[in-house]
Amino acid sequence: MTATPAPTDAATPEKNDFIRQIVREDLASGKHASIRTRFPPEPNGYLHIGHAKSICLNFGIGREFGGPVNLRFDDTNPAKEDPEYVEAIKEDVRWLGFEWAELRHASDYFEVFYRAALKLVEDGKAYVCDLDAEQVRAYRGTLTEPGRNSPFRERSVEENLDLFRRMRAGEFPDGARTLRAKIDMASGNINLRDPAIYRIKHVPHQNTGDAWPIYPMYDYAHCLSDALEGITHSLCTLEFEDHRPLYDWFVDNVDLVRNPHLYQPLVDAGFSVPAAKPRQIEFSRLNINYTVMSKRKLLALVQEGLVAGWDDPRMPTLQGLRRRGCPPAALRLLADRIGISKQNSLIDFSVLEGCIREVMDSASPRRMAVVDPLKLVVTNLPEGHAESLRFANHPKDASFGEREVPFSRELWIEREDFMEVPPKGFHRLVPGGEVRLRGVGIVRCDEVVKDGDAVVELRCTLDPDSRAGLPGADRKVKGTIHWVGAAHAVAAEVRLYDRLFSVPDPDKDEAGKTYRDYLNPASVRVVRGWVEPSAAALAPEDSVQFERLGYFTADRRDHAPGTPVFNRTVTLRDTWSSK
Repeated sequence: MTATPAPTDAATPEKNDFIRQIVREDLASGKHASIRTRFPPEPNGYLHIGHAKSICLNFGIGREFGGPVNLRFDDTNPAKEDPEYVEAIKEDVRWLGFEWAELRHASDYFEVFYRAALKLVEDGKAYVCDLDAEQVRAYRGTLTEPGRNSPFRERSVEENLDLFRRMRAGEFPDGARTLRAKIDMASGNINLRDPAIYRIKHVPHQNTGDAWPIYPMYDYAHCLSDALEGITHSLCTLEFEDHRPLYDWFVDNVDLVRNPHLYQPLVDAGFSVPAAKPRQIEFSRLNINYTVMSKRKLLALVQEGLVAGWDDPRMPTLQGLRRRGCPPAALRLLADRIGISKQNSLIDFSVLEGCIREVMDSASPRRMAVVDPLKLVVTNLPEGHAESLRFANHPKDASFGEREVPFSRELWIEREDFMEVPPKGFHRLVPGGEVRLRGVGIVRCDEVVKDGDAVVELRCTLDPDSRAGLPGADRKVKGTIHWVGAAHAVAAEVRLYDRLFSVPDPDKDEAGKTYRDYLNPASVRVVRGWVEPSAAALAPEDSVQFERLGYFTADRRDHAPGTPVFNRTVTLRDTWSSK
C-alpha cells in the first residue's frame, strides 16, 4: 500500500524549507534511493492544531518525494492511553486529507525492544538499578553539576541479566527497579546521564493485554521504532533536539541493521522490516496565541466541565476545529503559510482565521439567516402574498448555480439593522428612512410597533418600481439588508463561537491567576434564529456563508434537516484587531 496524496489545494510553488532541502540533497547524493517518513503520536489525548503542522509536514514530504508515510502509535505508557484516542487520531489524519502506507504501533515491537535491551545488558551498556525515583533525581545532578554513579552501576552482566529477566517475569512490584543505559553521569547533556530504558508497571496494555509487566521508555522505543521501519528522516519538534544524542546512542548501540536476529519475531509475524539508521531533524512547533495546547490543560478543561468535551468547537483540538466547521484545506493552507523553520515563533490567531475565511469564501454557497430576529411587515403587499425569487448561490462562481428563495409579506430582519435613534454613519433602517431589501427592492419604514420600550415590529412600504427589472431598480440608497421570509422560515439553533480565551497568552501564570481565569465568557452564545428553507436542508458538516453574518457549518452531531443547528466557524472580518 502506498501513501495517498492529500487533495490538491490551489497551486503552490515548490517548497524550499530546510528539511525539504536536506531530503533533496540526500536523494541527489544517493544517500537514500527513496525516503520514508512517519507521524508518530502518543495515544494519550486528542490531537490539536499543533499536530496538524507535523501531519502536513510528514505526509506532505511523502507526497512530494514519492515516499511512504507510516502512522505509528508510540503506545509505551498504557496508564495514560486509550483506544478512543487511537480512533480519533486515525479519523483526524484522514480528515486532513492523508492516508498512511502502514499502520504501526510501538507495541508491535515490544519483543524486539526487550531483545535489544538484553543485548545492551550483555554488552555491558545497561544495568538494573534499585534506586527509587527520588533517589535517581538526587543522583542525576544539575545543569551545572555532574551526576553521581548509581551504587548499582557496576553490577555484573550476569546479575543484570538475571534481574532484568525477573523484571520481565513480573517478579517485582511497580517502581522497585529500572533498567538504565550505562552512558555518562558527568555528561553536560542530562539526557545522557544513565537514562531509564525500562520501568516496571503492572498495567494492562490496550494491544498486548497483561503480557508485559515492564514497559520501554519513550526515548528508547521511539528511535528503535524509526529504525525498524526504515525511517530515513525522523522529523520532530525542537524540544527533542537535546534528546538527539540519546536517540543516536540507542540506534548505534543496538545496531538493528547488523543484528537482524533481534527483529526476527517481526519477520515471522509478516511485518516488513526495512531496518536502517534514521536521521532525526528538529523543527519549530506551531504556537498560536489565544489558546493553550498542553494536553494536561486541555484534559483539565474537559474534566472540569469548562468546555463541552474534546470536540467542543472552541477547543484547539482537530476534533473541535472540525466540529466548528474549519475546513481541512484551511489547516493545510496554514501549514504552508507559516512554513518550516528552526525558529520558535508565536502565530496570531487571526492568521488561522484568515486561512479559514480564504478557503470558505470560495467553497461556501451563500444563504440568508437571521440570528436576532425583528419582524418587518410589507404593508402594501396583500395578506398571504407569496412569491419565489431566484438568488445566485455564489456571487463569484456561477458554477454553484441558483436557488429559489420564498418571499412573503412578513419577513424577519436582524434587529441590529434598525435603530430608532441612529448614530452618524448608520446606513440601515430608521424611522422614515429607506433601505434596500436584498434581491427585493427598496422599503421605507413608516411605523414602529413597540411593546413598552421594546421594538417588536416594523411596518414598511415597498417601492414597487424598485423591484428587479423595473426602471426604479437602480435608484440609489445607502444600505442593503438581508431577510428571511417568515412564512417559510425554518427555526434554527445558532451557536455563535468566538475565541476560548480573552488574552493572547493564557499560559502566563501571574498574580495568582491561571489559564482558567482567562476563559472568554463570550466564547459561545446560543441563539434561536431563522434560516431560509434551503439552508435547513443542508447535511451535517455542510458549510455556508450566511450573508452579512459570517461563515457557518451545520453541526456534525446535532444538526438535522427538521431541527437545524449551525455553528459559526468564523466571522466575515477580524473582530479582534481593534480590541
